[in-house]
Amino acid sequence: MDGALLDRLEDAARAVGAPVRRLPSGAGHDAAVLAAAGVPAAMLFVRSLAGGVSHAPEEASDPADVELAVATLAAALDDLSTSPAAS
Repeated sequence: MDGALLDRLEDAARAVGAPVRRLPSGAGHDAAVLAAAGVPAAMLFVRSLAGGVSHAPEEASDPADVELAVATLAAALDDLSTSPAAS
């Protein structure tokens, strides 16, 4: 993942009052494919109420956490639209 883009996502999360915790992901997400191709990529995770279970029927998130993630993404996109990431 792109460190500068991760930093900007973290800054956006802090700006909207979301908790910030950098997590590694071993999953083969599209972001990993993009990063391997040299495209700056980062991932934004939403806290799980099911102890981190994802991509399963047990997966659940609090709507307030989803709202914070949407606000974080919107803030990051706004920031990137006025000051694009270095390539």
